Amino acid sequence: MTDYSDAQLRSVLQGTKTIAMVGVSTNPVRPSYFVGRYLTLKGFSVFPVNPVSAGHTLFGKEIVADLRSVAQPVDMVDIFRRSEFVPDIVDEALEVFPGLKTIWMQIGVEHAEAARKAEARGVTVIQNRCPKIEYQRLFGELRMGGFATGVISSKL
Repeated sequence: MTDYSDAQLRSVLQGTKTIAMVGVSTNPVRPSYFVGRYLTLKGFSVFPVNPVSAGHTLFGKEIVADLRSVAQPVDMVDIFRRSEFVPDIVDEALEVFPGLKTIWMQIGVEHAEAARKAEARGVTVIQNRCPKIEYQRLFGELRMGGFATGVISSKL
């Protein structure tokens, strides 16, 4: 399922304080970087996970190689990896974080079987969505004007 109510998305975001971001990049032009940075600026504690960059610092925290190396329990695991990698990430997340609330798969990332497995354990699963975009949309941070809303100024 990828059809989520605004109430459900809002509840997930409001109930989340800590996020392990799997597949985050240290490259500031990559979506995973600016999503992680944005969420950090909004007060979320983002733990970066990427084996290629392990040992470096990002968003004020050390990048770790895997979820087992995250320093504390997290509320959400945000997946910035291709769909074929999702089952292993979900398995590790369920093993490492018994109190995990949410698995969030980024835009273009879906895996029905892994989602069912997590949901069977009581974990909320969001697929094919971006928490940054949803946060901006739900909490009034998207600035829609001009062409975006279909209103064209006569001064153009």
